[in-house]
Amino acid sequence: MTVNISGLMKSIRNIMREDTGINGDAQRIEQLGWMIFLKVFSDKEREMKLMGENYRSPLQKEFHWSQWAGNDEGMTGDELLSFVDNKLFPGIRGLDLSSGNKRALILREVFEGNHNYMKSGICLRKVLNKLNEIDFNLSDDRHFFGEIYEGMLKELQSAGKSGEFYTPRAVTQFMTDIINPILGEKILDPACGTGGFLTCTIEHLKKQAKTPSDRETIQQNVMGWEYKPLPFLLATTNLILHDIEVPNLRYEDSLGRPLREYTGKDRVDVILANPPFGGVVANNNENNFPMNFRTKESADLFLIMMIHLLKDGGRAAIVLPDGSLTGEGVKQRIREQWLTECNLHTIIRLPNSVFAPYATVATNLLFFDKGTPTKEICYYEHRLPEGQKSYSKTKTIQIEEFDPIKKWFKNRKANGVCWKISIDTIKERGWDLDIKNPNREEEESSHSTVELLEMLHKSFRQIVK
Repeated sequence: MTVNISGLMKSIRNIMREDTGINGDAQRIEQLGWMIFLKVFSDKEREMKLMGENYRSPLQKEFHWSQWAGNDEGMTGDELLSFVDNKLFPGIRGLDLSSGNKRALILREVFEGNHNYMKSGICLRKVLNKLNEIDFNLSDDRHFFGEIYEGMLKELQSAGKSGEFYTPRAVTQFMTDIINPILGEKILDPACGTGGFLTCTIEHLKKQAKTPSDRETIQQNVMGWEYKPLPFLLATTNLILHDIEVPNLRYEDSLGRPLREYTGKDRVDVILANPPFGGVVANNNENNFPMNFRTKESADLFLIMMIHLLKDGGRAAIVLPDGSLTGEGVKQRIREQWLTECNLHTIIRLPNSVFAPYATVATNLLFFDKGTPTKEICYYEHRLPEGQKSYSKTKTIQIEEFDPIKKWFKNRKANGVCWKISIDTIKERGWDLDIKNPNREEEESSHSTVELLEMLHKSFRQIVK
């Protein structure tokens, strides 16, 4: 039976609006998030039990979805509400981790950061029954999670809570295609949000995998760190549905430990990331960094950390705002260190509205390799499609728009939208990387002085009329 996902989600939304415990879209998404996670987790366990006789679940029997949620005629009302609040959440948060069961750790971390907001056990039962219409072991229904996931992110954007962890799909795909992760490499996103870069990487590596051992390698080597509960939950669910049985995710603040504690064993071959920007770091985390690099700007600290985490010969593709490319003091020292330790070979300048509506600052895609200093940087100005004034929630950037840039990457010839700057010029500018397209300036001032004066006189004549 084909599930009508949009209809099902609309029904759940209407049910939750009747519940007095749900205060706005953000809480509704968080509530739905942990329920979908547990349904996905349980469906996956059921599949694993069928495939392997020795599989042992970290969950007590009463906490399995089939026991408390799976029967449409099962617990409801106050009995169901009491079970969720007083048994399910405390039970999963208190799971024994002494055996080293990584699936138990995932469960505990997800439930430590999330809550049951619903106050009506009857409404809760109705939502559970709707979710029971989905079987995530069926390929079609598993595919539908992508639709649910995208829908949840769009609703979160409207709720104003996703700017820090949502990157347009076309951007993550393009950056992954250019970096081209290779099976066996260690790949990290230290600010993974809902897992967009990680799932792109996993799908990219699956095409290279030939054996069960190869798939195990993917599971171990694709890593993400996230410290906010909801994106961590969504990333975990997302990876499980991309056939990662035990996602290699850490629920912690990447900036929350001293930089020196990240040693050789933490270093990776590839970093793909869109670190939070525009925010001020909390808990005095800037003190975890060397004195000359201390700043409250999260994007700058992430940049220093990512340079540190890359192996020599490692490569990275990251998103940074214009503010990280310019500025004096600590910002200038960070850029000098960056260009001295790494070959920053490419900067793709994006239109301001790529991250609309929750961020309108100008952003850049930066590609660099660690181990050799920068000698020359190639810039490419990505322009809006013809006739389009800006991107929006309904008109997002599309992967096809990056096709000309992919072709350009092969020869990197200068033209109207790309230009090259030597390291000597950058040093003369005080390591300032915020260099606008010189060709665009020529285009914009292509009229002669006589033509400009005539245009001015014409406008005056129209005003007088």
